[in-house]
Amino acid sequence: MSTHEFVKDSSISISRRSLLGAAVAAAVGGMVHGTHPAAGAAPVGRKRNVLFIAVDDLRNELGCYGVKGVHSPNIDRLAARGTVFDRAYCQQAVCSPSRTSLLTGCRPDTTKVYDLQTHFRQHLPDVTTLPQHFKNHAYFTRSIGKIFHGGLDDKPSWSQPSPKAGRPMYSLEENKALVARKTAAAAGKKFATPSARYNATAGPAYECADVPDNTYSDGAIADAAVEMLREVKDKPFFLAVGFLKPHLPFVAPKKYWDLYRRDEIPRAANPFAPKDAPRFTLADWGELRAYEGMPKAGALTEEQARTLKHGYYACVSYMDAQVGRVLEELDRLGLRENTVIVLWGDHGWKLGEHGAWCKHSNVENDTRAPLICSAPGQKAPGRRTPGLVEFVDIYPSLCELAGLPLPSHLEGTSFAPLLDAPQRSWKKAAFSQYPRGKVMGYSLRTDRYRFTRWLNQDGSETARELYDHQTDPQENTNIAERPENQALVEELTQQMQAGWKAVRADMAQSYNDPFKG
Repeated sequence: MSTHEFVKDSSISISRRSLLGAAVAAAVGGMVHGTHPAAGAAPVGRKRNVLFIAVDDLRNELGCYGVKGVHSPNIDRLAARGTVFDRAYCQQAVCSPSRTSLLTGCRPDTTKVYDLQTHFRQHLPDVTTLPQHFKNHAYFTRSIGKIFHGGLDDKPSWSQPSPKAGRPMYSLEENKALVARKTAAAAGKKFATPSARYNATAGPAYECADVPDNTYSDGAIADAAVEMLREVKDKPFFLAVGFLKPHLPFVAPKKYWDLYRRDEIPRAANPFAPKDAPRFTLADWGELRAYEGMPKAGALTEEQARTLKHGYYACVSYMDAQVGRVLEELDRLGLRENTVIVLWGDHGWKLGEHGAWCKHSNVENDTRAPLICSAPGQKAPGRRTPGLVEFVDIYPSLCELAGLPLPSHLEGTSFAPLLDAPQRSWKKAAFSQYPRGKVMGYSLRTDRYRFTRWLNQDGSETARELYDHQTDPQENTNIAERPENQALVEELTQQMQAGWKAVRADMAQSYNDPFKG
């Protein structure tokens, strides 16, 4: 039995399965098409292109999300022409499970991808991925950069193999030499995973060098994406562009570091673990500790923390400049008015919140991530929506916006109606999960609460968490065990057990509710 085989029944109520099958997916998809022609229908006889921009480890640290002092002018301009999703959630806050879920339209308990080594076709050999679906409908599909997790690309998804656009991780000679020495020392050694090998050869956690943008990979990826746009401009395309920053190490040209004054960058307001939370709520940010100069245990120094946050911001601005180059070429080629653009970060990231760094948990900082979508003909560009959406919703949404049929296996719901009516009522909950060894944490995000249950392999509960975002938006105090909250905990437990299928069934029944503007 798989380590997480027990989880398959924990988020779906058996008593409701007869009501919540493929018919619901068809009903929801059909209603969207029927009520949302402006942003949901492509011009007759002309296929809409898709520009699919993925960003690694990007949290909601952008100007369009109201974060003052962050320089992200290009993404902000995209937001002004599209819709900013204030509350978009990934299904598992680590690269491969999140990307797999998004690209297959299936949740982790369906894909069985909970780590960085498992390819989804081991468990879903015949599933049709998002780009593959477009390819099957006469689109030219191609990718550059990181779309699927490194080493886990999917050949059936693309019309042509993905080209390489990588660059050395570092540009300073001393850092290159350090990595070379560590790589030589690791040669011939056996490592349990590719991640373990990478950690053994990691260099510094940051680098500031006065070099051109395409010295590093994101600049080279932008170069290649611009060339691809020129090549595919005369055919319907699905072009996926995956930027690597702000993933560690925080390396970016000096001019992006110079955009910020380190002493003016705010530190995390809650540098402590949530009160009364189980010990395994947070990981020990081993990803960061693997880099040269980072402590193997304990907290960062003040100087280290400030430098890392400075480096993260520099990488955000560096990546933003590369996004701008791709969008400018799209405009120059006259393709913008017939192209759906979606930009997403694969999960959030902690910058000292809860006394932790990196991702790998169910907390809001990790599960919430940026999502921006711009579609031709949308009625309400430049607005934000508070509607709860999930990354599994991206697949059906892009199909909707391109006028393609919805595959029956999808486990999300198209958010296309929110592009025209961003304030309308929407999902009652979003679902995320994260494993801790043989324990799986399932997290339910409602309009007001985050509720997490930690389940053993037999489905029994070993711990739970409850955070009230109305009074505690930083999730600093777990109130699940307070006597006055027991009725609420029971209600949320039932909602979690009913699962995403119940949420989608409720949406199918209420899809024709009047828009709220």
